[in-house]
Amino acid sequence: MTGWALARRFGPALLVLGLVVAAFASGLTRDFSLHALAERREAIERLVHAHPWLGLGAYIGLYTVVVALSLPVALVMTLTGGLLFGPWIGGLAATVSCTVGATVIFLICRTAAGDFVRARAGPTAARIEEGLRRDAFSYIIILRLLPVAPFWLINLALGLIDIPLPVFVGASFIGILPVSLIFASLGSGLNHAFRKGGHIDPHVILEPRFILPLVGLAVLSLGPVLYRRLRPGRGS
Repeated sequence: MTGWALARRFGPALLVLGLVVAAFASGLTRDFSLHALAERREAIERLVHAHPWLGLGAYIGLYTVVVALSLPVALVMTLTGGLLFGPWIGGLAATVSCTVGATVIFLICRTAAGDFVRARAGPTAARIEEGLRRDAFSYIIILRLLPVAPFWLINLALGLIDIPLPVFVGASFIGILPVSLIFASLGSGLNHAFRKGGHIDPHVILEPRFILPLVGLAVLSLGPVLYRRLRPGRGS
C-alpha cells in the first residue's frame, strides 16, 4: 500500500484521534456543562436573538463536531438547543447534528478498519453480521432509541458492518429524533430553572413517562425483523 493510500485510509481516523486528545488535554470539555451554560446563558441568548439563523447554523456545526469527535457532552448540547431554540427547532437541530456527526465517524471507521475486520471474521461472526445487515434499519433504530451502549461506541461498531450508507443515515435520524425532542423539551425549561437557582436532572429521562414511549417505539421497530423471521414459507 502506497503512502498516499495509507494517508487516505488512516489519515481521517488519526486526525480525529488527535483532536479528541487535544480537546481533553485542553480541558475544553469542561466548558460544555450545565454549570457553564448557566453562567453564560444570557450572553449566548443575546447573540442568538441578534443573529438567529447564524446562531442556529453555529449550533448545528458545533454539535456536529462534538459528535464526530465522540466528546461526552451530547446531552448538554441537546439541552442547550432546547434552551436557545425551543423544543421543536432545538430537537430537530440536535437530531440533524447527531446524525451528521455519527455518519462522519461511521465512514471513518469503515474506511480505516471495516474491510480489515470483515475479511478476518470467522464463519460465526459472518453469519451474525449477515443477520444484522439484513435487518440493519430496525436494529439501528432500536440502538438509537434505547441507551444500551454509548452513542460513540455504536457508531464505531456499526462502521465495522457492511451497512448501506442511506440505511445508516435514515435509521439513525428516525431513532435519534424522539430522544432529542425529549431532551430539547427539558432544555426549554432551563431558563425557569436557572432563574430559580435550580437545575434539571438529565436522568429524568429514565422516568417511566419518558422511557416507556421509547421502549414502545423500539418494540415497533422490531416488527419488520419479527415478520421476516416468522413469515410463512421463510427459507423455502
